[in-house]
Amino acid sequence: MPEVTDWNQEIIEEFRANGGRVGGSFAGAPVLLLHTRGARTGKERVNPMMYLDLDGGRYVFASKAGADTNPDWYHNLVANPDVTVELGTETYQARAVVVPGESRDRIYAEQASRYPGFAEYAAKTKRVIPVVELRRKAET
Repeated sequence: MPEVTDWNQEIIEEFRANGGRVGGSFAGAPVLLLHTRGARTGKERVNPMMYLDLDGGRYVFASKAGADTNPDWYHNLVANPDVTVELGTETYQARAVVVPGESRDRIYAEQASRYPGFAEYAAKTKRVIPVVELRRKAET
């Protein structure tokens, strides 16, 4: 099995070469590239992930395919919530905000209804999968 970083790198390269469109397991799905800063190292990390645009917000999900721990990118953005988003051919700065309670539940349920894999992830883990809003920063 290829390393996750190699798999991510292939998706990142395909995303950038095709104006934000990718194939494989992400074919037809809304995908963005999220840049975070390592909590300990301060190094930039880039992760491809599915997102949901809903009610004027843009959301990502720390599902880690239903693992019992949060993904590293989630830990990084909690420590350093200023992130960069690549969407299609656009790149912008955003602030990552963890969505609490009932709002989180409603947004996650919508994602799971559109993409049943997210319902499977929630069923596989004891943790509540975090939902993160990516709030675009004003242009300066």
